[in-house]
Formats: sequence, structure tokens, C-alpha cells
Amino acid sequence: MLYRKIEKEIKDFLSAKPNKILLIDGARQVGKTFIIREVGKKLFKNFVEVNLLQDWKGEKMFKNIQTLSDFYLQLSVIGGNQLNHADDTLVFLDEIQAYPHLLTMLKFLRQDNKYTFVASGSLLGVTLSQTASIPIGSIHVMQMFPLDFEEFLIANNVGKDMLENMRQLYQKESELSEENHNIIMKMFKRYLLCGGLPDAVNVFLETNNIVKLRKVQSEIHRYYGMDASQYDSEHRLKIRRVYEYIPSALENKKKRIVFKEIEGGGKKTFYDYQDEFDYLINAGIALEVKAISTPKFPLLESVKKNLLKLYLNDVGILTCLLYQNNFNAIFNDETSINLGTVYESVVAQELTAHGLSLNYYDNKQNGEVDFLVDDFNSLSVLPIEVKSGKDYTKHSALTRFLSNPDYSVKRGIVFSNHRQVRKKGDVLYLPIYYVMFIGQTDIEEQIP
Repeated sequence: MLYRKIEKEIKDFLSAKPNKILLIDGARQVGKTFIIREVGKKLFKNFVEVNLLQDWKGEKMFKNIQTLSDFYLQLSVIGGNQLNHADDTLVFLDEIQAYPHLLTMLKFLRQDNKYTFVASGSLLGVTLSQTASIPIGSIHVMQMFPLDFEEFLIANNVGKDMLENMRQLYQKESELSEENHNIIMKMFKRYLLCGGLPDAVNVFLETNNIVKLRKVQSEIHRYYGMDASQYDSEHRLKIRRVYEYIPSALENKKKRIVFKEIEGGGKKTFYDYQDEFDYLINAGIALEVKAISTPKFPLLESVKKNLLKLYLNDVGILTCLLYQNNFNAIFNDETSINLGTVYESVVAQELTAHGLSLNYYDNKQNGEVDFLVDDFNSLSVLPIEVKSGKDYTKHSALTRFLSNPDYSVKRGIVFSNHRQVRKKGDVLYLPIYYVMFIGQTDIEEQIP
């Protein structure tokens, strides 16, 4: 069983006997169903699972449910004698987005408190935005993502002591020994190939076979591209075209979406594809990075929506599309291959998994900085540059950004392959794998 950090969060929430229903949101294939089953069967004597997407495709038992009594009656057909009371019975409503009216009903299920409920879905962002009556105050939403790099290391038997040592060195702004650096960099390159989707990780661990790994990733990528069934045929086609366009957009110099390229020409703008962008982002299969030209903390106040970058939600899918079965581009540092897109993608994936909203600096005079995130410790903006090559100390846009007194920025970070941690002026140079600690903290501070 793969270790997932969210397991503890789910256990703690359910063990506290909450007055809200837990809703796990995330893209398909990130492991939501598996982890809820594991936790539910450990904590509750009775565990009843209802796959609403299967029901929607089949018998449609829950299609016309309007009242609690009707819901309980249909639930009894599935749960039978396993349905007892809230303290010992967990009812898992999987793929709840198949029936948006049941999202509204969660409020009344919570108030009735007959059983404990947990729900999950892969398009909840889309569904909630289209739901007439959102059960605000009755649900607690947790986001789930593919395995981050720390979880991948644990899956590959990197021990707790090693991880804690890395964390302490990061906090002290110090580097690993050369031996440990080489070990972690090898793991990092494996992560670039494998990504964090559980099915891919399991195949990778079991077989160490690149062909079998790529087959799993290709199937998931195809599935993501086709999965827009609630839209009409025109929207479904546009969603697929936008999704399939993302890797080629990332290979462009600026890496941003060029709207006229999506469908091969024409005077297209952001607003021609706004619904499609919203779908891909809310479905969790694309990561949104918004442009900011005059940053101020918090960054939410400075966003420009119509200049957009999109990254795939999993770096393994990206390297599958770019390099297929050839892993030399990553492992052998091929000089003809620019890994900038791959490195930026894994940083985007990691920062998103840590709960950070992604932005980038776009200024005609000063250039671009790869990522801007809110640094809540210093109450300022944190600029991040990602370098995959040898010239990692060359970053003119970042230098100009840091020198602008109007931005009130405390420091910038440059991630690269290099082992040494060092400071030069306002820039902190870190090895790429230290991104696993950005935005994470184990310290719980009490409000004075």
C-alpha cells in the first residue's frame, strides 16, 4: 500500500466526529477511492460503498431521489444489515458528481445524522459551480493530488531518518552529502519518468519496466482527454483539443497558451476557451499558472486571467508524451534535450500539492519569472526560478524583479541540479529536490 499524507487528515477528521460531511476532491486516478476504503474499514465497524457513476451508467437507482426517505430506501438495497447508526457506520458516496442533486442533499443527511457520510468526486469543482444550492457549512472539502516527491521517496523505501535529515538541512539552508545527493537525484529522475499517479507508481515499483509504465500513463492521458461527458459535443471536442495542446504550448519559449494555436488559426482569445480552461482546471487534470505584472502580497489582488500557462497534473504523463519509452533524455543528461519544461512541470505539481496557488511574473520590460507564490511567513511574494542546465546562476528577470523596491520582496529561490546550497545577495540557490519542502511546515503556532 502506498503511503499518502492525506490518510492522516482523513482519519483525524472522521475520528473527531465532525458536524460536516467530508468531501474528497481530485482528478481521476489519484487514489481517492482506495484511501477512503482503507480509512473507512479501519475506523468503522460497518462500511458501505456506493459508486454513483456506475449507478448512473446502469440502474440509475439514485437518479430521481428527492427526499431523505427515498435516499435511505435505495441505500438499504445496497447496505442491508451493514447500516446501523452514525457511530459505527460509514457510507461512502463515490463519484458523487454523477448526481449533482445529491450534493445538495448532503446538508440534510448531515442534519439527520443517521449515518456518517464521506463523499468523493473527480469533477467536484465543475459540479459545485453548476449546483444551484451548494451545501455551504455542511461539507468540508479536502483536495487530493498525485503522489508528491516525498511520498514517492517513501514508496521507494527512503526512510524516515533520511527524510527528516533532509528537512533539517533544508531549514538550515545546508546541502546533503555528495553521496546522498546522488541517491536523491537518481530518485528525482525516476520521479520525472514515473510521476505520482498511483497505478503508474505501483507498476513502476513492481516491474521497473518502462514499456509497462508508459502503457498505464498513456491510458490515463487518453482517459483524461475523453472525460467530458456532461458537455455537448462541441465543448467536449474543444476540451480535448485544449488538453492535447498543453504539452506543445509548454515547449514554446514563453510556455503560455497561445489561443489561436489551439484549433489552428483564427482570431481567438481567452474568452473563446474560458469554459474549457475552467473544466480542465476544476477537474484537476491541468494546473493553472496566472500572469502577474505588478506583484503585491497577497498575489490574489494582482492576477491577470487572460495570460495563462497550463501544466499537466502529472509529470509522468508529460515525459511519456515527450519521450515515450526513451528515458535517456532524463537519465543521461542529453545535451540536445532541454528539460526546462519537465522541471517546471514537476515544480508546479509539487507546489500545487502543498496548497499553493501558482502565478508567474510577466512584464514586458523586465521579462518573466517562472513562479510567484505567497510567502505567508514573511508576508511577501516569493519568486522562484527553475533551471535544468548548467547556467543556473543566470537569471536576469529574477535579478530585476528582486531589485524593484515597489515589490518589497525579501528573497528569491533558484532550483537546479546542483548540490550546493548558497546565498548570493537576495537569491537562495537550492537543489531541485528541496522543492518538496516549499510550503510545508510541521510547526503549529498558537495565536497570541
